[in-house]
Amino acid sequence: MIDVHCHMVYEGIGDTDRVLNDAKKKMDAVVTCGYPKDWEKNLELAKKFHGFVFLTIGLHPIDIKEMTDRQVQDYFDVIRSHADEIVAVGEIGLEKKWFNEEKDLDRFKEVFIQGLELAKEIDKPVVLHLRKAEQEGFDTVVEQGMKDVIFHYYSGNISLAKQIVEKNYYISVPTTLDHSSNLKDIARKFPLDNLLTETDSPFSSPIPNQTNVPQNVELTIKKIAELRNTTFEEVDRITTENAKKVLRLELKS
Repeated sequence: MIDVHCHMVYEGIGDTDRVLNDAKKKMDAVVTCGYPKDWEKNLELAKKFHGFVFLTIGLHPIDIKEMTDRQVQDYFDVIRSHADEIVAVGEIGLEKKWFNEEKDLDRFKEVFIQGLELAKEIDKPVVLHLRKAEQEGFDTVVEQGMKDVIFHYYSGNISLAKQIVEKNYYISVPTTLDHSSNLKDIARKFPLDNLLTETDSPFSSPIPNQTNVPQNVELTIKKIAELRNTTFEEVDRITTENAKKVLRLELKS
């Protein structure tokens, strides 16, 4: 089992070492996402749990709002300088749920494209955050000629999901799968070769009144298997191989 997107250095996660040691008992890998405020701590964690915890570094649109152009470029230089220590650039993308002013959206798009160009420059996959902007984000990555793309916490429609699969990109299925009829349809009918599993921990817990943790991907895998009328082992094997392939993970044996 692999959780391709979580936030292990985040208020609310609790005792990170305990959470990750618990995860190691069941899982193959955990991929944690770093932001401007916490990428260094995430990098330390990836080094401490080498071969089990892997790092992506990204720039959430909400962070962009608080940064100058110079700060954005300096941060991208940080990502460049640590290219050998990360497995992807992300999450990066567009945010239209909480922002609707044209000047904000234009800047998000500009920085998003810069992030895609950076990923191509350092030869890394991208992890996308696209809230209320899924089609625009898809069109942008296609226009930019991106090859390895993960649609984190997919919330788009079925029509777009078909386009994603046609481009051989990846749809990341969260632990809130049960709450979305579109996600259930995707999990039931779409090729397993294009699906990944994530928790977005510590957010979006499938268990009421509990913090989400990486090993909860087990619940997602069980649900996908149930929807497809297949075995847990098959879904686990294929989604794990997908993650290893797209993120080029070298797991600790």
